[in-house]
Amino acid sequence: MPTYEYQCKKCGHTFEKFQSMNDLPLRRCPKCRSGVKRLIGAGAGLLFKGTGFYSTDYRSSGYKESAKKEASDSTVDKKQVDKPASDKKVNKKETTLTK
Repeated sequence: MPTYEYQCKKCGHTFEKFQSMNDLPLRRCPKCRSGVKRLIGAGAGLLFKGTGFYSTDYRSSGYKESAKKEASDSTVDKKQVDKPASDKKVNKKETTLTK
C-alpha cells in the first residue's frame, strides 16, 4: 500500500497518509478541515529479490570474487583446448570406420 502526500489549500499543512490504491483521495485537512490536494510523490526505490530478476545486481562481494576466479579459470582451459590441429597426432587406423 502506498503512502500519499497531501497539502491543504488554505493553511498549507502538508501531511502523508498510508492508503490503499482503491481508497478515495482525502478531501479535508486534519488541522483546519479545509480542502486538500494530493501531491505528486517521488516514489520509493524498489529492490526486487528472488529468482527471475537480474542475477548480477545486488550480489555479495564473495560471489563476485568467485565469479572472477571461475572466469579466469575458464580462459586458461580455453587456451589449452584451442591448440592448433598440427599438435594433435591422429592415428589413421583408429579413425577409419568399418561396416
